[in-house]
Amino acid sequence: MLPEPATHFITLAIYGAILLLLIYYVLNLADLECDYINAQECCARLNFWVIPKFGSHLILCALLLVDGHWLLLLINSPMVIWLGYELHKQPRDSLGVYDPVDIHSRGLLKIHLRNTMIYLGYYFIMFFIALYYMMAALLKGDPIKRHEGDEIVTDF
Repeated sequence: MLPEPATHFITLAIYGAILLLLIYYVLNLADLECDYINAQECCARLNFWVIPKFGSHLILCALLLVDGHWLLLLINSPMVIWLGYELHKQPRDSLGVYDPVDIHSRGLLKIHLRNTMIYLGYYFIMFFIALYYMMAALLKGDPIKRHEGDEIVTDF
């Protein structure tokens, strides 16, 4: 079990890494939409990062479970379940979550872009919640040594 500030710092770092990864997703999908790269190259780039994104969020939930942060675990569990479902629902002959044939034939580019924007909003909100929890954990206690009678005593 880690100290509370360390736990929240690790969650903050994981959220930051996933946010950067999602920005990479948006850039690749936008490049595909503008025909700067082909579908096969874009899907290969994005499929490479699907399992690390799921794994990092799973590690985050395990960390929150071990340290007993039940509210954050409750908020993060639906995303882990959704990412696991997204991985599980792929057909066996598919290349991954992002399939170049399906993107053009079934018009899934807009859907993938929309889902990535929803993920981006979720992780952005969670980043600031983790930042709040980290600051609250760092300020827990009495950082300014106060004594009786409204006298503030510092170590200067």
